[in-house]
Amino acid sequence: MSPRSQLGEVEQWVLLVTLRLGEGAFALDILRELDREAGHTVTRGSLYKTLERLQGKGLLTWELEEGAPIRGGRPRRRFTVSPAGLDALRVGRARLIQLWNGLEPILEVDQ
Repeated sequence: MSPRSQLGEVEQWVLLVTLRLGEGAFALDILRELDREAGHTVTRGSLYKTLERLQGKGLLTWELEEGAPIRGGRPRRRFTVSPAGLDALRVGRARLIQLWNGLEPILEVDQ
């Protein structure tokens, strides 16, 4: 994986939430899902910068929502994880699993 496609934590979360939302992956929906599922509040500005960065890395694409009313003077953009984004998620997941291997006995909590 090239340095351009290495993912930061929030980048990874944004890609995962975008995948989870599918056809409903609009910026505000991504923002709400991050807060709900990841328990992480992200500002709109920070989210838009992350979306732009992911697009610049070729990990995310977007298209304008057809036939929808323009909100706040701007058409809504629907985001999609690109094939390169899927590859980056797969590599990141494999690396995390490799790091976790063998640590279960140390990290398990008695229940």
